[in-house]
Amino acid sequence: MVEQQKQEPEVPLLTRVQVLVAMGTTAIFLWIIAKIWLRFGDFSLFFWRWNSRDFLFGLGLGLIITALSGLAYRFYSPYRKSADYYLELVLKPLALPDIIWLGLLPGLSEELLFRGVMLPALGADMVAVIVSSFCFGVLHLSGAQQWAYVMWATIVGLMLGYGALLTGNLLVPIVAHILTNLISSYLWKMRQQN
Repeated sequence: MVEQQKQEPEVPLLTRVQVLVAMGTTAIFLWIIAKIWLRFGDFSLFFWRWNSRDFLFGLGLGLIITALSGLAYRFYSPYRKSADYYLELVLKPLALPDIIWLGLLPGLSEELLFRGVMLPALGADMVAVIVSSFCFGVLHLSGAQQWAYVMWATIVGLMLGYGALLTGNLLVPIVAHILTNLISSYLWKMRQQN
């Protein structure tokens, strides 16, 4: 029987503090890009308002994305290897309470840029959803062998973008993104402890 070799990270493993600083720095960088784009663009930020129906829609979408991710992880080995590689870099050094930051920082900053700014800047239509989703997917590229993870992130971007377009509320993808990151990260951490 041929044993599958674990893909070694192309970048050195980071410490907990380095991962947390990188997440915070990335969130600030994405926020700055969004603010500059809004300042010089001729469009408005995608609408964001509290609405219990949209909040529940976001929760449902997050659960669907998490379930689909679990299925892809279980049945599609290129995705599993790619996800493990990415999560090994990001999650392994973190303590369990740190996954709160992994939910909030990307969930807020990435949604602000990709669905809040890029989506309306590109026309707030299905072409804009596709382009912003591809850019979102590429953001998750952490090595030359990570295309399965990039493809999955692009698909997730399509679901998040369509959710925003369908409801007209940025709350939907933010809630879905945060929930997906929290649940997926928690389950991965628990699986690694067993």
